[in-house]
Amino acid sequence: MRTGISDMVAVAHIMNATLVIPQLDKRSFWQDTSTFSDIFDELHFITTLQDDVRIVKALPKELESIPRARKHFTSWSGIGYYEEMARLWKDYQVIHVAKSDSRLANNDLPLDIQRLRCRALYRALRFSPSIESLGKKLVERLRSHSGRYIALHLRYEKDMLSFTGCTYGLTEAESEELRIMRENTNHWKVKKIDSTEQRVGGFCPLTPKEVGIFLESLGYPPITTIYIASGEIYGGEARLSELKSRFPNIVSKEALATAKELEPFANHGSQTAALDYIISIESNVFVPSHSGNMARAVEGHRRFLGHRRTINPDRKGLVELFDKLESGELKLGSSFSYLVQEMHKNRQGTPRKRHGPLPGIKGRARLRTEESFYENPYPECICRSKTAV
Repeated sequence: MRTGISDMVAVAHIMNATLVIPQLDKRSFWQDTSTFSDIFDELHFITTLQDDVRIVKALPKELESIPRARKHFTSWSGIGYYEEMARLWKDYQVIHVAKSDSRLANNDLPLDIQRLRCRALYRALRFSPSIESLGKKLVERLRSHSGRYIALHLRYEKDMLSFTGCTYGLTEAESEELRIMRENTNHWKVKKIDSTEQRVGGFCPLTPKEVGIFLESLGYPPITTIYIASGEIYGGEARLSELKSRFPNIVSKEALATAKELEPFANHGSQTAALDYIISIESNVFVPSHSGNMARAVEGHRRFLGHRRTINPDRKGLVELFDKLESGELKLGSSFSYLVQEMHKNRQGTPRKRHGPLPGIKGRARLRTEESFYENPYPECICRSKTAV
């Protein structure tokens, strides 16, 4: 939501359009009925961007019944594309944008547009007062409890495992449940997935057990406090116990907050995810078990705030090591830890420019392989100090 909205702010600016406060997706896996103002501070959003783009809360009544253009803007498009799209104003007064994800290019945009995207994302899109208030309280409670903590985005959830086709370590019944869910989810286009191929390619989220071995190998002691930023873990406590056996100080928002505090957010996955976002931004270390939308957005926000430490697991490399552990070719200990630490010495959020497209890929397909602007808004949105590397 955050990155899609920020893209549409920039697109509205380019097309000299008024932006109507977005309607949020209510049909996804989470079935969340939250509105924009339930999640974000609407007035703050409008006023913060008032010098960049005119924003209104709703479509004016005189425009509600007139014909409108329904447009799927092309992914990763540049300035020229949207200047061309401005021709729609000749025939229409309203353009309904059906999708907002990744509609703007990551690179080769004017500096003022890139900075507007950051202004929208990091300044204007403040969470609603109720979310901000509870999020800050939970961070304070974590700090008072242990001082420092790791925020672990443990994306070991039913929808992610089903979507990616990752069944390593699951029972036959669990694997079948995930397959049926994938078959029945119409907007997931890929139905037949080779789980082993996915895992070896590094496309699967790390399991709770694998995360435990990973953090232990990086040198974190068993007393480390780990906040679990996620929804319901697939397999529940039984599967989470594989992480707890190494790191018993596992904390969730349900443990930090009272039932009364969480009651207003019940059945609103986007709002509880916003709490996780706040706690992840403020953590001493952020570790995502999979590189999904939230993980990329949190990493980029932490970079914007001063390149706070984010450890990105090399899932493909780790799977090779984990398989050697399983076969007995490697054993846990100092040698294994050295291999893991060497693999990740340059994956901890230090300043660097965005990665471009993978070599050998031509045409528009190459754009899909670029590092997201919102994952690493350096250097456009991050000023370098004299001592910066």
